[in-house]
This record gives sequence, C-alpha cells and structure tokens, in this order.
Amino acid sequence: MTPTDRADHNVPAIVSGERDTLLAFLGYLRTSVDRKLVDLSEHDARRRFVVSDTTLLGVVKHLTLVEVYWVQRRLAGADMTWSGDGFDLEPTDTVPSVRRAYAEAGQRTDEIVADCPDLDQPLPRGRHGLTVRWMLAHLVEETARHAGHVDILRELVDGETGR
Repeated sequence: MTPTDRADHNVPAIVSGERDTLLAFLGYLRTSVDRKLVDLSEHDARRRFVVSDTTLLGVVKHLTLVEVYWVQRRLAGADMTWSGDGFDLEPTDTVPSVRRAYAEAGQRTDEIVADCPDLDQPLPRGRHGLTVRWMLAHLVEETARHAGHVDILRELVDGETGR
C-alpha cells in the first residue's frame, strides 16, 4: 500500500440514517480487510504466526462465511451447508478466489439489507429474537475485530502498516 492508497481510504463521513451508517462502516471495514491481501503472495497469505493457525487468508475466508451465515442464511433464509468456521483453508483457496468471494458476500449483504424494510425485524431463522439491527452491529463488530488481526498479521509478513 502506498501513502496515496491510505489517503483515499477515510473513515465514512456522517451518512443519513442508521442503516446507511452501519453499511458504510461495514463497507469501510471490508475494504480495510481486503487491502491487507493486496500484493501478497500465496505463501505469505497462508503463513502462520500464532498457535491458533490464524492466517491472513483464513481470516478473510472466515469473514466471508460470517456474512453469508448471518445475512444470506439467517436473514434471507437461504439453505446452505458448510463445515468449520471458515479459517481452514483448502488447496483451492487462493488470494484472488478468497478476495472475490469476500467481495461477492459483501455485495450480497448490502443488497439484502437495503431491501429489508425494518431494522427491528427479527431474523427469520434462529431463536433469541435477534433483529436486523443486532445482526448489522454484530457484523461491524466481528469485521472490526478481525480487521485488527489482519493489520497485525500483515505487519508480521512484511512490515506493511496502515489501513
């Protein structure tokens, strides 16, 4: 990342409405996470620096699963199956394929949430009475937490810092 790349990636300005604000921050965080894979080799994307086997590519794959699970399954009601929490990498997972899947999941999240008439609407799937508002706050929290992880992992790879 160059200083110019960082300069055009500012925290979202105040936007109109709660839904737009939550989606703007989620989009900002997604971009921050995705930028950590830019110009990264397949080897470095899979490097393990901690006991938990967390990798840059694994974190982004996990965040993809999180969005798909909460939005496409819990909110939109899509039937899907998966195993694990997304951190485990398959030989077919590559930097381009994981980045593409993450971008597609984010785009689908934005479309589904934009069509949701009420943030107080309970999620149709699951128990506990969780609402769309809760889900969006959770996605922002989960993405922000893991954005911090990828910041540290990328710095360990090559010293690259910044959003």
